[in-house]
Amino acid sequence: MKNAPKHLDKIVTFYRTHRRMPSHAEIAQAAGLRSKGTTYKLVNRLVEQGYVGRDEKGRLLPGRRFNAVPQLGTIEAGWPSPAEEELLDTMSLEEFLIGRPDETYMLKVQGESMIDAGIMPGDMVLVERGVKEKDGDIIIAEVDGEWTMKYYRKRRGKVWLEAANPKFGPITPRGELRIAAIVRAVIRKY
Repeated sequence: MKNAPKHLDKIVTFYRTHRRMPSHAEIAQAAGLRSKGTTYKLVNRLVEQGYVGRDEKGRLLPGRRFNAVPQLGTIEAGWPSPAEEELLDTMSLEEFLIGRPDETYMLKVQGESMIDAGIMPGDMVLVERGVKEKDGDIIIAEVDGEWTMKYYRKRRGKVWLEAANPKFGPITPRGELRIAAIVRAVIRKY
């Protein structure tokens, strides 16, 4: 992590290995610090800089800059053009993708009904609950007891769900339609 505080890489490695934040004692051990005071100062500096946070009980949490990825510039998706690499900023993917962490979760996509929207089987979708749906949103919904992901359509008081694949017809709820969340992002690893 370029320009990150000393010892942050050891804390990030611990987090990725153990899938939890280290305690102060574990930070001291990983960073080779002998003094509790030095460890305390390191943690406070990381909190001030946004790399680490604390919950209501004082336990350490990854901060907004903990998993920051450098943003080096832009790339032309049309005709080729000269590109220069320059560090524009850093941002965490969580900060970029998630507006309300307590209302956000991920689902793994199964099926091909949304492929023309760029959502493929095996992708992960990041969804947010507690948001009012509007026409054109991609939603996660329970329709007549079955769960699906489709476009939400509402016109002249009529509601239906629409696939992004011509092989699948529209779904008009016969009974109950319960919208659980709105799709905010698609994540795919190549």
